[in-house]
Amino acid sequence: MNITNLNPDTDIGASGWLLEIGENRILLDAGMHPKREGREGLPMFGKAGHLEVDAIAVSHCHHDHVGALPVACRRFPRAHVLMTELSYFLVERVLHNSVNVMVRQRDELGIREYPLYSHDEVDEIAPQFQGFKYNRGIEWAAFQKSRAGAPSPTLEFFDAGHTLGSAGILLRGKKETMFYTGDVCFHDQTILRAARFDGVKADVLLMETTRGNRKTPGDFTRETEIGRLVEAIHAAQRRKGCILIPSFALGRTQEMLALLALLMREGKLRPQPIYIGGLGRVFTEIYDLEAHRTNRQHLDLQLNEALQLIVLEKGQAEKMKLSGGKIFVITAGMMSENTAAHDLAARMIGDERQSIFFVGYADPDSPAGRLRAAKHGETFVFSPSAGRMARQCDMQEFDLTAHANREELLEFVGRVSPRAVLLGHGDEAARDWFEENIRERWPKIKIFQPRPGVMISV
Repeated sequence: MNITNLNPDTDIGASGWLLEIGENRILLDAGMHPKREGREGLPMFGKAGHLEVDAIAVSHCHHDHVGALPVACRRFPRAHVLMTELSYFLVERVLHNSVNVMVRQRDELGIREYPLYSHDEVDEIAPQFQGFKYNRGIEWAAFQKSRAGAPSPTLEFFDAGHTLGSAGILLRGKKETMFYTGDVCFHDQTILRAARFDGVKADVLLMETTRGNRKTPGDFTRETEIGRLVEAIHAAQRRKGCILIPSFALGRTQEMLALLALLMREGKLRPQPIYIGGLGRVFTEIYDLEAHRTNRQHLDLQLNEALQLIVLEKGQAEKMKLSGGKIFVITAGMMSENTAAHDLAARMIGDERQSIFFVGYADPDSPAGRLRAAKHGETFVFSPSAGRMARQCDMQEFDLTAHANREELLEFVGRVSPRAVLLGHGDEAARDWFEENIRERWPKIKIFQPRPGVMISV
């Protein structure tokens, strides 16, 4: 079994793994690096050389896992694209939105390479996409037939609990097995229930390490964090300011909307409109429509019915009056430039009445990461367009993550009992924590931290 890390960098970036089992090859994910522009943000597809790929399997539809899918399909034209049925309902919308973003960045930032693919290309490759239920065996090389005439290896999607349609992927060859966690959440969120990885056993485990550098306090509870959030919202509204909760359009937005709806239903927050972005509204409707297919809590909770959602119009974030305790659950989670979250934050940072609450991951080098690191009263560079700003607003963090805590992932290693573990999708400190702790608890397990473009044979 040969595994090549196609991420062009050593951090959380363009997720892509090339797996060779016998005579067959499969690509696991095809993401775009969130901090690189143009072709530099693509996975290193060239490392496949002239080899053909039988299939592409998608773990979930976040941009860093699926944003380069049309480029991968162009590079590997014979590959069928496999995903869960819930991801199947999302993927085309995600990719069409990526085209829109790239076109805007070409026009506004002068990135000539953009767009890396077109709306027409997304439409052309869509017939290659196939959606499958969880826990069903799929012969992923049967489409091309094995080059040696042997039976096809199989894969099986397991519910990862991270976002709608997310999956861990179990691959079975003639003699070996590998499990790829993708992004996984082992605790219940507001809507989605925890991952269902029960009974997974594999010779090789390829796992994310996102929160490896973050220790979970012994007295931590999600309920306590929610209570803190409620009190912070009340305090902000007493100041007559507004509350901005930057959120990824897919997953984090719906989780926060569900939490706000339940808090209003319970009388812990006053009923009021919630301002969201257009893409967040699209995915919210899909969450509602596909509730019956999803392993979720609150099956009767339809977000579009439970809340008065107002979609911000283009340019409205730069003009509307920031008073009266308005609540914004707005993309993008990293506060990238030319997004509503960035434009609102730029207006709120210097105003002591306003509040910005973080409820998920933010890359330290993004505008959101720089804001999170700024102390009250400190001057910092928010973004190239906004320049230097003095942080006067109330800024708080609430641990409502959709990723597994490191202690949970470490226990999962023990349950899988692999011969080898490959660590990815995390920064160096996160990966090092896992290597040290796995080595201490299970010294016989081989541990790899695959470098970009390097093949590991296991």
